[in-house]
Amino acid sequence: MEKFTTLTGIAAHLPMINVDTDMIIPKNYLKTIKRTGLGEGLFAELRYDEKGTKDPDFVLHKEPYTKAQILIAGDNFGCGSSREHAPWALLDFGFRCIIAPSFADIFYNNCFKNGILPIILPQEEINKLIDDAERGDNARLTIDLEAQEISGPDGGKIHFDVDPHRKHCLIEGLDDIGLTLEKAANIDAYEQKIAAGRPWV
Repeated sequence: MEKFTTLTGIAAHLPMINVDTDMIIPKNYLKTIKRTGLGEGLFAELRYDEKGTKDPDFVLHKEPYTKAQILIAGDNFGCGSSREHAPWALLDFGFRCIIAPSFADIFYNNCFKNGILPIILPQEEINKLIDDAERGDNARLTIDLEAQEISGPDGGKIHFDVDPHRKHCLIEGLDDIGLTLEKAANIDAYEQKIAAGRPWV
């Protein structure tokens, strides 16, 4: 998993509440178990019409938001079914951070496990970031995970909270497998002890 320390990128605003995982990545894109290529299907039913033509008014089809790495979303983002393809699609498009007033629990947890930082902020703070995000080429935010701060283009800072363990995992680039491998020496020592004490196993 790619480490997350400091991110400076374009912020795009999606002004919708209750965006569920089917809206994030429709069910017809779930045939693959690969994490790549899903960015094309991200928000597909919002981005394309029935013929597959791009909606030029959708935010991710407008410059500079085609290269957005930060998404400012509405309340209850990621609700609906447990769908790990949802964070995969967001990550494949290029998003590394999602900011919202609230998230669905399973989606929130899946973000951390896939290298995406989900940040929960009060709506008043999010409104400030939305104003920043609507500045086009100047819609850049800096996310400093170590300091737990968001810096806007005018230099204003917003503090955010994050679980210390999840923060550690993102900074070190550790998913569940990586966390297990940190204990590799202890696991090897245990297996050697068991093998010596019970060679018939």
